[in-house]
Amino acid sequence: MTDNTLEFWLIHLGLQKNIAESTAPILITLGILTLAILATWIVRRTMLPLVVRFIHKNRLNWDDPLIEHKFFHRLSWLVPLSVIHIFKDLLLEPDSTFSLFLSRFLLAGVVIVATLTITALINTINDIFCKISKKRGAAIRGYTDVARIVTVIFCAIFLVAILTGRSPWGLLSLLGGLTAVILLVFKDSLLGFVAHITLSTTDMIRIGDWIEMKEYGADGDVIEMSIHCVRVQNWDKTVTTIPTYALIANSFKNWRGMSESGGRRIKRAINIDLSTIHFMSDEEIEKLGEIQLLEKYLRPRQKEIEAYNTRHGIEGGSPVNGRNQTNIGIFRAYTVEYLRQHPQIHSNMTFLVRHLAPTETGLPLEIYVFSKDQVWANYEAIQADIFDHLLAALPYFDLRVFQNPTSFDFKTVVHQNRDNSPG
Repeated sequence: MTDNTLEFWLIHLGLQKNIAESTAPILITLGILTLAILATWIVRRTMLPLVVRFIHKNRLNWDDPLIEHKFFHRLSWLVPLSVIHIFKDLLLEPDSTFSLFLSRFLLAGVVIVATLTITALINTINDIFCKISKKRGAAIRGYTDVARIVTVIFCAIFLVAILTGRSPWGLLSLLGGLTAVILLVFKDSLLGFVAHITLSTTDMIRIGDWIEMKEYGADGDVIEMSIHCVRVQNWDKTVTTIPTYALIANSFKNWRGMSESGGRRIKRAINIDLSTIHFMSDEEIEKLGEIQLLEKYLRPRQKEIEAYNTRHGIEGGSPVNGRNQTNIGIFRAYTVEYLRQHPQIHSNMTFLVRHLAPTETGLPLEIYVFSKDQVWANYEAIQADIFDHLLAALPYFDLRVFQNPTSFDFKTVVHQNRDNSPG
């Protein structure tokens, strides 16, 4: 054997026999490790760059995650292990201490490299699935998380078996007897896995969905789903982490239906001062007839009311008798026509302009429509433009928005009383 040859050579150089016997295996082991390092350097400097360049330059996009997760880089660690295995059998005595040490070292290294490579492959499969999946926001992150955990557990079992010299199957049977302890340790993972399956199979949530969960302060887009947590990027760019099982145990709001409908709801009210609501005189109606949006409503409506009053024998006098138009009714009709002609409002979705119950803050005139643009900034601009116009139009109908008295109002009253006081 080669170690005996080296030992004889060292003795020939003048070393004592006992020193030569212990030095020869060490030198051979160092030589094997040097060859392994050299082989690794060659592979990483020549073959790996070629593989990476080929994957980046080909037309396929789904194979890019192999590079991102360093699948080939981790796989390349099998090269030094293979070199050590080949030269170990050629250069060392099978029953020698160094040979046994290298055998265990090789087995442990193979287990670790295999675990790292498999986890990289699992992550790659998840990314590839997300890229080629036709279903928007689909993910198998929960399943890959479980596969990764199982892989690490098996790695730990085999490493313990290698270091202790026991059979890994005996350790597996021992773990089977500790089922209750394992369930307690992995309680959150098991709950999260079941929750992830429920969320995925029922399509309750997808990556990219806008969800709102007030208990956790979450209000934004889902950017990641795993068996342990769901990460939500809020509109202020902060990230909220929600336990996956919490989405099953508690309620949350998913805005996906709004996104898929093609519209975004505008629901806001203007509180009208009740003291400004009154019946309209003929002169006031004639004046409002100059508003183009009311041309198709005002005169036909007036003729309809007059015909009704004539048919029921209701003559002039108090406007309370019979039917008469009010400024709030005409303003509501104006609002409807204004919104119907607005280019950014859906006319084929829910479209309401209604009165709510009067309160101490006036009569709420609520607008319930859907904008065509769902982008937040554009949606807010559309909503603001609508209410800017309607608030500015109120005085033309002799209406006023309800507003609690301010310090300016009290100062105005005090100055008026002071100016009107005698002397």
